[in-house]
Amino acid sequence: MTIDTPDMQRIALVVEYDGHALCGWQRQNNGSSVQQHLEQALGLIEGAEVACVAAGRTDAGVHAEAMAVHADVHRSRFERSPMAYVHGVNQGLPESIRVSAVRAVAADFHARFDCRERAYRYQIWNRGTAPAIERWRHWWMPRTLDLAAMQQAAEYLKGRHDFSCFRASGCQASSPVREVRTLSIEQHGWCVSINISADAFLYHMVRNIVGSLVRVGTGKWQAAHMADLIAGRDRVVAGETAPAHGLYFTQAVYDDFSTGNFKH
Repeated sequence: MTIDTPDMQRIALVVEYDGHALCGWQRQNNGSSVQQHLEQALGLIEGAEVACVAAGRTDAGVHAEAMAVHADVHRSRFERSPMAYVHGVNQGLPESIRVSAVRAVAADFHARFDCRERAYRYQIWNRGTAPAIERWRHWWMPRTLDLAAMQQAAEYLKGRHDFSCFRASGCQASSPVREVRTLSIEQHGWCVSINISADAFLYHMVRNIVGSLVRVGTGKWQAAHMADLIAGRDRVVAGETAPAHGLYFTQAVYDDFSTGNFKH
């Protein structure tokens, strides 16, 4: 919906959250969601109900470093001091959710439909003993991963493909075709990071890709098996769905800005 009243302003917020104790982005009948908390915090400032729309609807347990969200607010309150507005919103949020930046956008801007590219990072704790501090930030994998083999496998996934083999049941997308633009794997200490960007993602697509890459990394599959999965289009024979708590939404890209480098 486009706003058409002069006293209202559409804004884009960059939101980060720790998804461990949250039921995901979308408001639920039972459970604590990011959308619920953000709409309540904005409503306290605006004195009315505020609807929020995000670039992506993350699942329970998934984190975000720079989720894009749009909302319509009173122009005078926002323009007086955008940074003070951010501080006011954050005062109404739990510590696990924070707005890190905000900007005015066009009245017809849409955080979801105008997004040209989305990016995620998946983190794996790759050592023999499970982590204590990082247990809700990574997927623990005790067996040493062959990163070179995983990167080789990742090359088969780049480009535009039918990703039905990584599409979870319940996916509402009209088409399984997506374009994976970047897919890289790197390690820092015990942490293995899988970074992926695409024009859009299917339901559980990133976590399903990670599950299959791990099968390559542990030697259960050859890297070239990824090409067979893509060609077969069968979710049943692909790898397991990686746990939600290792996944981070890292960036939403638009024509004139990106949440990954969106600063005040």
